[in-house]
Amino acid sequence: MTGKLTVLEQYNNAPKLWKIKLLTFSILLFLLVWSLIGVEYQGFSDLGGEYVRRIIVSMVQPTPKYLFGLEGSRASGVPVLIIETLGIAFLGTLIGAMLSLPFAFLAARNISPRLVNFVGQFGVTGIRVFPAFVIALIFVRIVGLNAFAGVLTISITSIGMITKLFVEAIEDIDKGVVESLDASGCSALQKIRYGILPQLSNKLISTAIYRFEINIKNASILGLVGAGGIGTPLMWAVGAHRWSDASAYLIGLIITVLIVETFSTRIRAKLS
Repeated sequence: MTGKLTVLEQYNNAPKLWKIKLLTFSILLFLLVWSLIGVEYQGFSDLGGEYVRRIIVSMVQPTPKYLFGLEGSRASGVPVLIIETLGIAFLGTLIGAMLSLPFAFLAARNISPRLVNFVGQFGVTGIRVFPAFVIALIFVRIVGLNAFAGVLTISITSIGMITKLFVEAIEDIDKGVVESLDASGCSALQKIRYGILPQLSNKLISTAIYRFEINIKNASILGLVGAGGIGTPLMWAVGAHRWSDASAYLIGLIITVLIVETFSTRIRAKLS
């Protein structure tokens, strides 16, 4: 009986949040209605169904010479383009991770002074503001229509996300180890080398692998601006309504993404 009274008393003494919940629900409902009003729906076109049928039929009939990279189309075949896309994603992720590490130490609140921390966080936020598409256009204008523009774009766009996850990992480290090194008179670089990096190595590698998965898909999207990889011929095929050719590129991309995600998931599981 005493236990029941205790539970009842706790329930009665709990803060009454119904007003906050009602206000939150009202705001969300207002935003939903406001968003729906802003969406203009004019229905499907008369030939919309026919276009969908043609696309579906073409998607299940990929062009063999592009899918398998047969004689005469090896340079524009899926195997060569997939290797190029993987190279863009790998190099971009590697460079982005290397650049993110110093940014992460600058932005971590438990490592850097307040002023340095503010500058580091402001710099990372400034990088994340620019969409990948805009950065890709800038690099294409600088280095031309090639895979190097894709590598540079992937590197810069990876910094924001990787740095954010690196900062979270740095702020969760065991402070006792760092305090012990500090009491021993170690310098800041020695504390990072012997007290922080050994605790973070698995998390840093896991984060880089996770970003690599994302960058494979991002590398294909960069084909919109001609930044190399399988995305460029894919977008050309879609723009020219060559759906069978587009299907060949999509099948190669889907298989690659599935294989990479399968292996990366296993690796990250072992690192965790």
